[in-house]
Amino acid sequence: MKSFIVNKNIMRYEIGNPIDTDAVVNKGSKEVESSIPFFEVQIKDEIRLNLVMGKNNKIYGLGQNIRGINKRGWIYESFCSDDPNHSPDKKSLYGAHNFFIVDGCEKFGVYIDFASKITYDVGYIKKDELNVTIDGKDANIYIITGSGLREITKKFLDIIGKGYVPPKWAFGYLQSRWSYPTGNEVERIANEFIERKIPCDGICLDLDYMEDFKDFTLSEERFPNFKGLVQRLKDKGIKIIPIIDAGVKIEKDYKVYEEGIKNSYFTLDKEGKPFVGAVWPGKVHFPDFLNKDARLWFGMQYKSLIEMGVEGFWNDMNEPAIFYSENGIDKAYKKIDELKKQELNIHTFFQLKDSVNNINNSIDDYKSMYHNTEKGIVNHYNVHNIYGYNMTKSASEGFNKIDNNKRFLLFSRASAIGAHRYGGIWTGDNSSWWEHLIMNIKMLPSINMCGFIYSGADTCGFGSNVDSELATRWNQFSIFAPLYRNHAGRGTRNQEPFAFDIETEEIIRNTIKFRYAMIPYLYSEYMKSINSSDMLIAPLCFEYDDKHASQVEDQLLVGDSLMIAPIYEPNKRGRYVYLPEDMLLWKVKDYNNKILEVINKGHNYIDVNIDEFCVFIRKNKIFVHGEAAQSTEKLNNKTLNLIAFVENKAEYNLYDDDGISKDYKKDKKSNLKIIITVENEKYNIKIENTGNNEVKKLNVTIVTAYGKEIKEIVNI
Repeated sequence: MKSFIVNKNIMRYEIGNPIDTDAVVNKGSKEVESSIPFFEVQIKDEIRLNLVMGKNNKIYGLGQNIRGINKRGWIYESFCSDDPNHSPDKKSLYGAHNFFIVDGCEKFGVYIDFASKITYDVGYIKKDELNVTIDGKDANIYIITGSGLREITKKFLDIIGKGYVPPKWAFGYLQSRWSYPTGNEVERIANEFIERKIPCDGICLDLDYMEDFKDFTLSEERFPNFKGLVQRLKDKGIKIIPIIDAGVKIEKDYKVYEEGIKNSYFTLDKEGKPFVGAVWPGKVHFPDFLNKDARLWFGMQYKSLIEMGVEGFWNDMNEPAIFYSENGIDKAYKKIDELKKQELNIHTFFQLKDSVNNINNSIDDYKSMYHNTEKGIVNHYNVHNIYGYNMTKSASEGFNKIDNNKRFLLFSRASAIGAHRYGGIWTGDNSSWWEHLIMNIKMLPSINMCGFIYSGADTCGFGSNVDSELATRWNQFSIFAPLYRNHAGRGTRNQEPFAFDIETEEIIRNTIKFRYAMIPYLYSEYMKSINSSDMLIAPLCFEYDDKHASQVEDQLLVGDSLMIAPIYEPNKRGRYVYLPEDMLLWKVKDYNNKILEVINKGHNYIDVNIDEFCVFIRKNKIFVHGEAAQSTEKLNNKTLNLIAFVENKAEYNLYDDDGISKDYKKDKKSNLKIIITVENEKYNIKIENTGNNEVKKLNVTIVTAYGKEIKEIVNI
């Protein structure tokens, strides 16, 4: 084992000969003598890390996984899995995010840079032990120390590099369904949003726009004149966002297939032939995204759709999902033939059932696939977790070749740390269950910890049938997530805002309007999180160090100024909240109607009707918002509204840029600095405006610590 200094408070421990995942941009260089602190380490055919936990130790992180923010008490697996049934007994979902923090007498972070399966027993077998099993003999392990949870997270985010920045329009509302089967239906849906005055910036297309589920093809029957459709909707402020899957259909004269075969761009089987699996198109080959030439080749395929006006994509099925392989089918048939010769009893019945149920996403299939990398042939199982990551990287590299200064929307289902630099993620095929709403709430901060700031869940749920109350409450939460997409599965109830009764439609319309009014704040906080390597959405305990804050997992901090406390249970018209300090409550029904109330520090019960949601403005903080519009390009932020909760001094820096280009990397931005001071009931407002900021007027509402409300108009 070798030890390296990465920077102050960060050490890297290199065990064996690890695969370079490219997740960390600063790996350190100065080698020193040291052993891994905190853990008992055992290295044989696998690497084991053991830590004895104190009674009150908490474990935060592991990104996209089930259960609470504190992960203690369960077993988790880091192995990207295509599993839509996100029940409480599951151990892994679509992402592999191997960063966690141990919070106890000593606080430290751990990042395991490893491309295959890791198992975390977080006090399950033995409640006072954390046991980590790395399925291999080669890994990089980072230990990060610091004074607090937020500081440790920031140090980690700094070494993995700046996160992905989407175009500003991607902060608008996105509507999606599997499926809108024709171009006419897509256009009808878009027009419904416009006619009903419900803001919307994009409609995601599922598989039906393709010809026979083939990537980068178009169905002339269902989507004639695709370019015209894209342009017509874009003229109305709505973008088309197509799906791209990982599997490439095996079909003669299909251009992508023929090019992939000619250039040996697909993964291989043990005989060196292209590996054959099956997903939606039937039999497919999988692009070898770990091969840099294949990666760029696939990334350049997006150009055909970009030339038709497309500005955003979502990558799916990239764990990769495998419905079956030829080998898997053969094994199942042989087992069935064997069972036919036996008497069917309870034991043989379950063998028969398992022979079919175990065909998809088989470990045997993953171990039968190979990659041709710069360092030679690598078994897929050993790099499984970075396959979807490299599909995201593939698209990003293609975009940079096509237009190196334009931001494209890109989000993915499968991911690993490192992919956060190239695109966002959604949390996969959830269901329309209240249990999945609270899981969404608790998962977002853990995902933020691992660098995926542009993230969100399928609002209202992908599977099952949503009811109007759940749809309402889920939208009231999702407006605070950067990726705000309503997505439903085929065969489920329609869940567009206008698919419900008139009252529900009106509530969701007002909720979405608040999101658009909030975009100046959300975008500003997002960009500050990226630029300062910080979280956007965080648990209370990352900011407040008290015994109650660490127990609260259903209230979240959103940026510098806000705390939210969503309703996530049916038939609830209120909830208890814990405030670590006095806060200013705005119960939002209509964002133009501001009834503000100072709520004292401590435990409080808040009444929240179905048409309301709570926004808490923290002490000595300022919340900036504008006016809603039908789409982001129609937002007019010349006049902004400020709500400031001021005990003595509140300060806010409103960041903005063109929202389209990558010029922000060249520090081309604007900054509106607002300072409000209150002393002896006298107030002062100071404004500093730098850069090309369009703001001309501020409508300021100041609420003092004693509840006095002051209104002022400031011209800039």
